Amino acid sequence: MIKLLHIENIAVIEKADIEFAFGLNVLTGETGAGKSIVIDALSAVTGGRTSREVVRTGAEFASVTAVFSDIQSRWFELSGVSQDESGDIFISRKITMDGKSVCRVNGMPVSATQLRELGAELIDIHGQNDGRKLLDEGSHLSYLDAFGGLGAETAAYREAYKKYKDKKAEIERLSMDESERERRIDTLKLQVQEIERARLREGEFEELVSRRELLLNASKLTDAVETAFESLYGGEDTSGAVALISDAQGQLEHASRYSDGLKKLAERLLDLRYTAQDISDELRDFRAELNFLPEELDELDARLDVLKRINRKYGSEGEALEFLEQGKSELADIEDGENRLAKLEKELGSCLAEAMGYAEKLTELRNAAGAKLQGCVREELSQLSMPGVNFLVAFDIAKTEHGLGTDGRDEVSFLMSANAGEAPGKISRIASGGELARIMLALKNVLSGEQDTGTVVFDEVDSGVSGVAAQRVGEKLAMLAGARQVLCVTHLPQIAAMADTHFEIQKTVAEGRTFTQVSELDFEGRKRELARLSGGENITISALTSAAEQLAAADKFKHLQNKK
Repeated sequence: MIKLLHIENIAVIEKADIEFAFGLNVLTGETGAGKSIVIDALSAVTGGRTSREVVRTGAEFASVTAVFSDIQSRWFELSGVSQDESGDIFISRKITMDGKSVCRVNGMPVSATQLRELGAELIDIHGQNDGRKLLDEGSHLSYLDAFGGLGAETAAYREAYKKYKDKKAEIERLSMDESERERRIDTLKLQVQEIERARLREGEFEELVSRRELLLNASKLTDAVETAFESLYGGEDTSGAVALISDAQGQLEHASRYSDGLKKLAERLLDLRYTAQDISDELRDFRAELNFLPEELDELDARLDVLKRINRKYGSEGEALEFLEQGKSELADIEDGENRLAKLEKELGSCLAEAMGYAEKLTELRNAAGAKLQGCVREELSQLSMPGVNFLVAFDIAKTEHGLGTDGRDEVSFLMSANAGEAPGKISRIASGGELARIMLALKNVLSGEQDTGTVVFDEVDSGVSGVAAQRVGEKLAMLAGARQVLCVTHLPQIAAMADTHFEIQKTVAEGRTFTQVSELDFEGRKRELARLSGGENITISALTSAAEQLAAADKFKHLQNKK
């Protein structure tokens, strides 16, 4: 649910903070006061389209900030955005005068597309021209499955269908005409033989390059090593550093009998002598490596040429060896293709039969759920003063091979006819603005027990209704709000009376500028607002009494609903 909405410089709203609560949140006010601007702000902060026209005149930018709570979403894992320690979700969006916007979730920048994906999980806005999710025919099947509680059956089918598709893909990989098969066998054999003849060893190329560099510079290295070795061990006519250090250490060790300070110096010289001897031994070993036959360099160059050719074709030694194993495996599969294909074809038939079985069972359950859903929605629409509207769950077989798709063999769409005798069609094409909002309300009320977006927003749900029909719409909103947070913009007192939290939107003019304020109403404020909605500016004592009676009746209705 949304806890807080902060609006700054959006149209006529200079600054407003709205703290929403669980249940039914109602926004009322005079026409043009800015009620729809609040809805526009909600849309913007959850990824809706924006433009620079929303920025208040004279301001450099507009911004909307929202705080959501009690939301579990995989969006954070997929997007890489960190979740806040509090568990709340903090979203902000800033719109500049050039039409650009900056979106942030928990302080981290995200794209408008990413924000839209998260927003679809947080809030669902229904206005006169906005069906958002329920008008998307691609989502109708998932709504039907949720209504029918078919999660386990759907998962079982999808697993069976995946086995069938995997088996089919393997068959297609092995199936090829004879000439293509022979060409592929010849290519694989040549590649396998070339890599095997190379007798590859990982890391060999780097070793040979290092050895070649050593051999090319052997003369310079030999002179340097010989000179260094002689300096350490000495020559025929000179003493080396090792001997000199040894003499010095011996002298100090002898003298240390007379001075403790010299003993430590003697020990340090002893360590230095051992180090010099170790270095001398390593130099001797290195000098031995520089002794090589003249043909070694030619052999090394020839080997490097082989490795370079392999590298150009197959990558590094490790990659080439991996390619070798894959080639051998594919070659074995192709050469044993006929036997393998026959076995796979038999397995494919079993997989298809299994998937078809799950699909047929799923279709049977969906038809039953569809019939029940039709009845429930029709009853809801009748109670919402739409008795002539017919709601239909239409089924079609998927236009794919064997009539199977990712979700079974069914294509489902919700259809309606606005008047008796008319052929049903797509809801988005047939319903008027007022009808569309009430259809959304009916569907939401029927599906309210299933998993869905936490916060539902209705803008102008009361369009075209009054009297008893308006009372029924208010009751349905209250029932829907019993399980989730609902926000509703309305002009009708019958709906406003059902609010758990009531906000008044007021427009004022000061110093030639228009300002909109949002205030939460207490009981007395609600009475006055309901009286205004019923009778306009002429608020009488009887109008206030009637408003109090409406509020009492609404509380009684909600109390009875909570007891059910």
